Amino acid sequence: MAPLTLLQHAGAAAKITDWTKSVIVVIDAQNEYVDGNLPLHGVGGAVGEISRLLEAARIDGVPVIHIVHHSAPDSRLFAAGSHGAEIIPALRPAEGERIVPKTLPNAFAGTSLKAELSAIAAETSRTDIILAGFMTHMCISATARAALDLGLKATVIASATATRDLPDPLGGIIPADVVHRTALAEIADRFATVVRDISAVAKPDAKV
Repeated sequence: MAPLTLLQHAGAAAKITDWTKSVIVVIDAQNEYVDGNLPLHGVGGAVGEISRLLEAARIDGVPVIHIVHHSAPDSRLFAAGSHGAEIIPALRPAEGERIVPKTLPNAFAGTSLKAELSAIAAETSRTDIILAGFMTHMCISATARAALDLGLKATVIASATATRDLPDPLGGIIPADVVHRTALAEIADRFATVVRDISAVAKPDAKV
């Protein structure tokens, strides 16, 4: 017998966020993950998918918020002002798009993200979020979980995320594709809806 998600056990169905009621939240689309000290498996494909997502959002007037991780200037990763902390050139914000800095995996923790979303909701009635960015098991997962706690409906686009090999604390290495799929399964179990690619969330007439 195939296993069920906790949502299915509760008699609920995963619901994809409505494109016309959503805000795009791109998390940590920064150089560190491409040509910096923390390159990710499959990052090129994910960057391409995020680029298509942003193009569709801009065509349809969907608000976009860019989350950027900043560490201390002497940090090995995401040091403020460093090349690694800069947003990937292909994914740089368009004029008027909000940028929210963070220092923790959860993009809501100690940031203005919830206030930004509330302001957008008040202006446009958009109350759902679509998550893309990096890393699947870290900031995407932490933010999706926090969104549930805050009463927000979230959808994660699997092809617009990526991660890396991890050391197994019990010995050996856990390959990035296993980390990625496992993280997505954990998110889908209760916290957010997970879809394969942007065609599942963008409007049928959006150019994706």
